[in-house]
Amino acid sequence: MNLRAKISAVAHYVPDKILSNFDLEKMVDTSDEWIRSRTGISERRILEDGKATSDMGAEAVKRLCEQRGISPKEIDLIIVGTVTPDMFFPSTGNLIQEKVGAKNAWSYDVAAACSGFLYALASGAQYITSGMHKKVVVVGGDKMSSIVNYQDRNTCVLFGDAAAAVLLEPDEEYGIMDFILHSDGSGAEYLRMKAGGSLYPASLETVTQDWHFLYQDGKQVFKFAVTKMAEVSVKILEKNGFHGDDLALFVPHQANLRIIDAAVKRLGIDYEKVMININKYGNTTAATIPLALSEAYQQGKLEKGDLVLFATFGGGFTWGSSLLRWGMDKP
Repeated sequence: MNLRAKISAVAHYVPDKILSNFDLEKMVDTSDEWIRSRTGISERRILEDGKATSDMGAEAVKRLCEQRGISPKEIDLIIVGTVTPDMFFPSTGNLIQEKVGAKNAWSYDVAAACSGFLYALASGAQYITSGMHKKVVVVGGDKMSSIVNYQDRNTCVLFGDAAAAVLLEPDEEYGIMDFILHSDGSGAEYLRMKAGGSLYPASLETVTQDWHFLYQDGKQVFKFAVTKMAEVSVKILEKNGFHGDDLALFVPHQANLRIIDAAVKRLGIDYEKVMININKYGNTTAATIPLALSEAYQQGKLEKGDLVLFATFGGGFTWGSSLLRWGMDKP
């Protein structure tokens, strides 16, 4: 029996607070027109002080369980993709496990920047297809406002906070069909957070030099992302004998509308088949793909049997794609 890991539920959480482009105009030298024309972003959500990634992730998992009609105690494993853990240890997965009452689950985190969700999804799928587990929760979540410098106009306009989650269960017909995942550590100099780890622990120097904030070389990252996300999207379709026309929905990482445009053009698909919500949320890092998937499901954009493609690109560099056969009825 060839098992697949089927997405049997999907849910998300976004904070109430909205940070608009007009709000940012009052904080840094930028404008609504400049941000929208270069990124496609109009606003983003910001999590309140005193709350962390695990709080958003826990809320998404609670909603996931309600949607599926299961108790958190039925969850076998929780995997969290994030680069903004509440703390180095325990893992954010451990904290979510406690907050939702998933007493029978074990948990861990995956750090792959914006590719964190796809990396975690690939990991979670293996526990299902091997027969080891029956219910695996994969969370993508980041509180990017905690590592963004709101005096750096090149990065502060891009990011927002959110979390979303999927439940994976075994199925013989529907589910994840394939993954292609890559990494290239030479990209570390272009997209990173320099301090806070073992190389540069927190000190007066690291704080005054702003090394605890995200750093991005926009031109280098854009050039690499445009090429790699489009390439890996086409590659996984070709590998599995499909073309862009066969897709019912393309869910790309929501980093920049121009990067998405390049991937869509390379795939040769109609824009009606592309899920885009970057305008409302900005780049929520590991949360973008499950957040967009959750909204697509809620909006009735998915039918059982649909062919769905995920594609992502993240800092360091990481990138990849996933192809799946949708297995849920409309809500």
